[in-house]
Amino acid sequence: MLKTLQTIALLLIANVVAFSQPSVQQIINNPALKHASVGISVVDLSTGQNVVSHDAEKSLTPASVLKLFTTATAIEALGDNFRYRTDVALDANDPTRILIIGSGDPTLGSEVFKESKDRFFNDSRQLLEKSLAKDKEYSIYVVDNLFGYDGVSPEWTWIDMGNYYAPGAYGISVFDNTYKLFFNTVNKNDGAQILRTDPEIKGLTFRNELKLNNSGRDNGYIYGAPFSYDRSVRGDIPGGRSSFSIKGDIPDPGLLLGETLADNLRRNGFKISDVKTSREDYISGVLATGKTSSYRVGQVLFTQVSRPLKEIIREINVESNNHYAEHLIRTVGRQYKTDIYDNALMAGVDYVTDYWKRKGIDITSLTMYDGSGLAPQNAVSPRLLTDMLSYMYNKSSYSAAFIDSLPKAGQDGTLRNFMTNTKYNSKIIAKSGSIGGVQCHAGYLIDGDKKYAFSIMINKYNGTRAQVRGAIEQFLLSL
Repeated sequence: MLKTLQTIALLLIANVVAFSQPSVQQIINNPALKHASVGISVVDLSTGQNVVSHDAEKSLTPASVLKLFTTATAIEALGDNFRYRTDVALDANDPTRILIIGSGDPTLGSEVFKESKDRFFNDSRQLLEKSLAKDKEYSIYVVDNLFGYDGVSPEWTWIDMGNYYAPGAYGISVFDNTYKLFFNTVNKNDGAQILRTDPEIKGLTFRNELKLNNSGRDNGYIYGAPFSYDRSVRGDIPGGRSSFSIKGDIPDPGLLLGETLADNLRRNGFKISDVKTSREDYISGVLATGKTSSYRVGQVLFTQVSRPLKEIIREINVESNNHYAEHLIRTVGRQYKTDIYDNALMAGVDYVTDYWKRKGIDITSLTMYDGSGLAPQNAVSPRLLTDMLSYMYNKSSYSAAFIDSLPKAGQDGTLRNFMTNTKYNSKIIAKSGSIGGVQCHAGYLIDGDKKYAFSIMINKYNGTRAQVRGAIEQFLLSL
């Protein structure tokens, strides 16, 4: 009888190996992945047992899959109904100075939630009209120092900075910290002629090195450092267009917000003499022995409140919004270390590692340089991702809100064209991540009693991105 049971057990083990191992071999032997590093972790959410594991402890570049750590940590630390507040107040030291006090809200004037981008300015002006006399002269002081002014990660590459997908994150954000640069490309002999920016940004200049193409593809990029108003435009854009636009990041969002409000007030009869941000005072405070504020908040005239955090993290994960993610990691950091002279990004990274360590999760494979995954030096192991995903599914008080923040395969966001017309269409809920040479997917496979957390990370592949995505799809279909 014992021998019979042993024989049955060996057959069961052999069947499991026969079922899972070929699927792993299939992906790692794919010609498109011949020179790639591949890490895979699949865990049964009900039992905690490994279903598939291949180099699961290896630290690999995650790209936007890192946003899972940013959003999971934020919702754990702040709660799903956390909201940003932006106050418009009078300076108690000088009642002719209007203060705009930022809390790091990335949604002011944002196009994401289909609201009017001018809502903040119109509502502020209407309430200021009720409280202020128009026969006096006022100034505007924008307090955008909450995160300091290191708005980009020091590990981001020059090819990214200045472009819309790599905007700086500061205590004030406006219009997604993004502008559009419009061109006329009708005449090939004249090349790409710059028309305007939307919104208008005073003092912004461009060195135009753009070429025209016949492919219809947008290969135009804007380069520039934070707070620099000198930008370079390179690459190529479609010819034959009377109006074609590419997007870049606003150099100084706080100043643009202040100037936009000032223009709104002037059009309605107010005298606004001066617009400044707290940047110069902040820099002076760094160099000075005493860190004193140059203002004192008096009467608050208007407060704009953001959408709840659960909606913000859904935007981050469904649309892979770098801008929102960078604000969120700094928000967590500033909650952790409240001194505005502490680096908010590094404080956020410290909080992420400390938080998951306290939960008993081994985070030694995690290297984090931002909240969005844009830095190529970021690293995490597939096992750590599935450990965190398992915690969020089984133990988090915000499990439902976190899972709802992820796109469904074949349905929405960055997974709209993933796993379509397959048995797992809409049954895979996950985050994808891709930068040069990197393709990763991590999330959940929920199909009846089959409930898995999975992470598939591929670095330095030699095939096309479409081939790599296809290999990942085939592996998931084999589960």
